[in-house]
Amino acid sequence: MSNQQTTGLTDRVSLVRAFLVIFKKSYTIITTLFQDSMKIIIFLSLLVFSMNVEGRYHFHKNQKKASSEPPPNATIPQPQPPVYPPSVPSDPVSAPTDPGDDKDSGPCVFDVTDYGATGDGSTDDTPAFKAAWKDACAVASATILVPSGCTFMITSTIFSGPCKPGLVLQVDGVLMPPAGPDCWPEKDSKKQWLVFYKLDNMTLTGTGTIEGNGQDWWDLPCKPHRGPGGKTLPGPCDSPTLIRFFMSSNLHLSGLRIQNSPMFHVKFDGCEGVMIDKVSISSPKLSPNTDGIHIENTKYVGIYNSMIGNGDDCISIGPGCVNVDIEGVTCGPSHGISIGSLGVHNSQACVSNITVSNVMIRDSDNGVRIKTWQGGAGSVTGIAFENIQMENVRNCAIIDQYYCANKDCENQTSAVYVRDISFRNIKGTYDVRSPPIHFACSDSVACTNITMSEVELLPFEGELVDDPFCWNAYGVQETLTIPPIDCLQDGMPQSVSDEGVYECS
Repeated sequence: MSNQQTTGLTDRVSLVRAFLVIFKKSYTIITTLFQDSMKIIIFLSLLVFSMNVEGRYHFHKNQKKASSEPPPNATIPQPQPPVYPPSVPSDPVSAPTDPGDDKDSGPCVFDVTDYGATGDGSTDDTPAFKAAWKDACAVASATILVPSGCTFMITSTIFSGPCKPGLVLQVDGVLMPPAGPDCWPEKDSKKQWLVFYKLDNMTLTGTGTIEGNGQDWWDLPCKPHRGPGGKTLPGPCDSPTLIRFFMSSNLHLSGLRIQNSPMFHVKFDGCEGVMIDKVSISSPKLSPNTDGIHIENTKYVGIYNSMIGNGDDCISIGPGCVNVDIEGVTCGPSHGISIGSLGVHNSQACVSNITVSNVMIRDSDNGVRIKTWQGGAGSVTGIAFENIQMENVRNCAIIDQYYCANKDCENQTSAVYVRDISFRNIKGTYDVRSPPIHFACSDSVACTNITMSEVELLPFEGELVDDPFCWNAYGVQETLTIPPIDCLQDGMPQSVSDEGVYECS
């Protein structure tokens, strides 16, 4: 290779090395600038995000803590309305929300003490509750907080909707009405205390207690055997239902202790989509007309994992109820789980698709019961009582189409038609003062398609006095029943051809 070629090659190598040095320095500078730019971008993004979260926080006019006002153009994302009607008992907490809602933003909380509630147990805190309700009603997914450590007294109040969906009334303290009829304001209804009206997607929950102060109501002389000498005196005898849900949908009741109601503890009337879970309801065994949970004209109901002890029906199901599921409930003392009474004053009553399963009933006057008045119309159909444990229960399984509250009722020919009733895996002990099984069906309208399977009931103490009783009852025994129920007739009665008269629309 010539000297000229060698010199040219050396120059090209030097040029390449110089280019690589310049490229390396340039790459380092560009990388540093890029990293610094990303830090600036991330910082600005976090700053904007924090400003947006701060802008969504809600403040009301009576807030005690000092805080800045939200931006004037801040808006609260609105959830989409829940699907209606629900096909199964629905949990309103899981209602769908707008995709634009921020998952990290919490609900707005309206503490009743911020509205002037004192919580001393004697001051009337009704105005504070009404004001908190009004503000919370206008905000999606709001929570009205009744804080722990306080006892709040309010008078008879109707909490009306419609409200924005997702409203929660969280009772962590004690909430109660005035102490008895003598303290009840004259202007207030004596038939109800707390009423929730025309609401959708609402929750009543908490770790606290709703105290009914029922003793003075139970002792009124117009109540059964509370008058002089154990008599029952005539006269108006109105007593308030403690909690009533009326014409509402997608309701959730959970966690609370509800006790000592003057009359029914909880009532659902004209509702659709009800979920009751982990509720404790209690009143003394002899407190009159203190049904634990009563539903009527209500469909798609789930009652789960609750404990109920009271002086009347543990759960009562009135006319117009469809698709009710009761599971994991413990009853007692009580009058058991009842469908009815139905058909009073010659009315039509329709009840269908009721399931009661995995239930314990103890120390009760009745177990599972269907009761109808003579002269009624309509039907009770598709009723399943399954996996029920009885302990010292009088009238464990009863169908009574001669129900009469005052024992002075006239005989009538028409009746609510009872059919497709199953009793499966009903076991335990019964009070020997009455037969454990009692099927008294109408002379003119027989009970049909009664199924008995794995029914084993033994005396709690002593020996059986009477055999199971049946009258005009038809069905099948899939297994041997203890005690034997030989009075249940096979097949169908001839009069069943007229059953169309008793169908419900």
